[in-house]
Amino acid sequence: MKIATRVAAAMLGLGLMTGAAQAQSVDQRHYDQQHRIDRGIRNGTLTPREAARVEHQQRSIDRQEAHMRYRDGGRLTRYDRARIQQRENRASRHIYRAKHNDRGY
Repeated sequence: MKIATRVAAAMLGLGLMTGAAQAQSVDQRHYDQQHRIDRGIRNGTLTPREAARVEHQQRSIDRQEAHMRYRDGGRLTRYDRARIQQRENRASRHIYRAKHNDRGY
């Protein structure tokens, strides 16, 4: 019984930490993606056209997030965060593929 209580407490703590991390992660994730794009431009692994494409995708995600925040009084709902994370995951794949396709200049 004691072990079950400890496991439940640990899971609850993990759940609370995950929620706090998600609230911060939308903005942090965007910052990290932008940093990856900037490094790709500087080191030549992204061509200007590839950079423009992934930058456009990031702007689109920004606009969607701003609209979601406007709609919900400045907050993001759980659904909104999940939707943004899906789009950021897709954008991350595009950035990776663009940087690793041997088309640098």
